[in-house]
Amino acid sequence: MSYDLDAAMKHVREGIDKGPYKDTWESLSEYQVPDWYKNVKFGIFIHWGVFSVPAFDNEWYPRNMYIQGEKAYEHHIATYGPHKNFGYKDFVPMFKAEKFDPDQWMSLFKEAGAQYVIPVAEHHDGFQMYKSEISHWNAAEMGPMRDVLGELKESAGKQDLILGASSHRIEHWFFLGHGKQFDSDVVDVERGHIYWPSMPEPKDHYDSFSEPAPTEEYCQDWLARTVEIIDKYHPRVLYFDWWIHHSALRPYLKMLAAYYYNAMEAIGEKGIINYKEESFLFGTAVPDVERGQFAQTKPYIWQTDTAICFNSWCHTEQNRYKKASDILCDLVDVVSKNG
Repeated sequence: MSYDLDAAMKHVREGIDKGPYKDTWESLSEYQVPDWYKNVKFGIFIHWGVFSVPAFDNEWYPRNMYIQGEKAYEHHIATYGPHKNFGYKDFVPMFKAEKFDPDQWMSLFKEAGAQYVIPVAEHHDGFQMYKSEISHWNAAEMGPMRDVLGELKESAGKQDLILGASSHRIEHWFFLGHGKQFDSDVVDVERGHIYWPSMPEPKDHYDSFSEPAPTEEYCQDWLARTVEIIDKYHPRVLYFDWWIHHSALRPYLKMLAAYYYNAMEAIGEKGIINYKEESFLFGTAVPDVERGQFAQTKPYIWQTDTAICFNSWCHTEQNRYKKASDILCDLVDVVSKNG
């Protein structure tokens, strides 16, 4: 798909320039967490996507299926054949979502006591769960042929549930890169394809200066995709996974925050950004602790996210579920410490 990144960046700059927040840490430090977020205590995260089709091991199947020696690699060959004949892209037509009922989901979440819901808008695999003008590899044009995020937003509104969205897009930089190390279907393609760019994976995911670093083109594409989610769905919470702490993305994080906060202010709302590591300056967004919590009560608002399974964040046939009592005890502990 031909997509004008220059025009997208101009759109972002205009959104920053016309709002109260600028893309500096000084300006973003004026941000205040809204009262509603301080009061809600229980949200539901949804990990659902093309990786739910193989339903093997965990949501990192798209990466692991291309790593020789991994159990997902062996499983893939045994189940679907050689990678050059059947790759990750070939799961997309199989992802039909025949039983997807957003109203049923939201009714269940409401009954459970949830106050907000955060579906994955795009996971590491690079498949968008919403209607996109940036890539054809999205759920409205392929697979389910439905705007999954849009339908969830509509259903959430019926139940007075607050809808957010999560982006795991930045990790797509390297997520399918192992497929280029042997004879597979992962080849060099143009921007917009689900296999673009498939770069080598860093040895240390927590090294913010790892090489090869995301390029300017990739960072701009990441920003454009995130802004598209903001413009179309106005998520009240915008959640990011860990790799956004990479040094290459730092200027774009400030641009993203300023654009998002301004866009939400323009519709009379206040957005929330969830971040991990030290990707945002403290006080400019809400820190998140994955699968963990603090030992002491904190004087600031924070969030934890955890899975209901030990082995995976998504549905697999091997899921090992936690006890409900353990999850509830974690929730009570987190809430007691201002999380």
